[in-house]
Amino acid sequence: MKMLAFIHNTTTQSAVGDFAPVTSIFSHYELGNTVSPFLLLDHIGPGTLKPSALRKGVDEHPHRGFETVTIMLKGELEHRDSTGGGGIIAAGDVQWMTAASGVIHKEVFSEAFSQTGGPFEMLQLWVNLPAKDKMNPPRYQSLDKASIPKVDLAHAAGYVRVIAGEYQKQTGPAQTHTSMQVYDIFLRKGHTLQLPAQEGDTTLIYMRSGRAAFQAKEQELEDQGMAVMSSRGEQVELTAQRDCAILYLSAAPINEPIYGRGYFVMNHFDEILQAYEDLKKNQFIRP
Repeated sequence: MKMLAFIHNTTTQSAVGDFAPVTSIFSHYELGNTVSPFLLLDHIGPGTLKPSALRKGVDEHPHRGFETVTIMLKGELEHRDSTGGGGIIAAGDVQWMTAASGVIHKEVFSEAFSQTGGPFEMLQLWVNLPAKDKMNPPRYQSLDKASIPKVDLAHAAGYVRVIAGEYQKQTGPAQTHTSMQVYDIFLRKGHTLQLPAQEGDTTLIYMRSGRAAFQAKEQELEDQGMAVMSSRGEQVELTAQRDCAILYLSAAPINEPIYGRGYFVMNHFDEILQAYEDLKKNQFIRP
């Protein structure tokens, strides 16, 4: 069984474009390869959008060298990118955009949701690519709610939505470049859950809301805290002390250098300079 290595907490909130509040749960700038292949996790909201004729969000911006995964929990987002990928992302849907050699995209609240307003909440995860895949053609995966398997846990304990990887013989629809599990979990108070993880894997547990104890019970994970588990051992066990909403991430690390600046995550400084040069020369795919 994997043991808890440490709990990473943050209270830093900011705005990203028009999205606010945004809590930066972790980034590779703080934790480096400890969280590889995961690079960053932002928790956007929960908040309430007031009805508006304006399409609020984040306007066109570039990416290269990694993937963005947006998990919509409440509200409705519209994504468009320069490959022609995109669409409406409603509650329960996931978009998995592989920027790779470079895209320019925008993310704004949908026209219908902008007009009605209402509660919104989403998670955005950045996933690194191996060096051999960083300059591949971009790719867009639209994973609607109906395509994501939902495994109901025994004794009405909750559920596991399998976005990527496998759980109890259910396979998530996301196509990934490296082996990983990405689960959206709800676990009811008083129930215990075991989750798969391999020896050597990076395993992260983000508690969106709730409180849980680990097998050793020496520490508890609470609202907006992230547990980093030891790379040694297999499987993770936790017991809900309150109803818990969890993002579970487990993957084989990419043991390569990370050099990130702004919109780009590559392996070396000169590759970052080249990305900015390519952008200036209009060599990114454009809308």
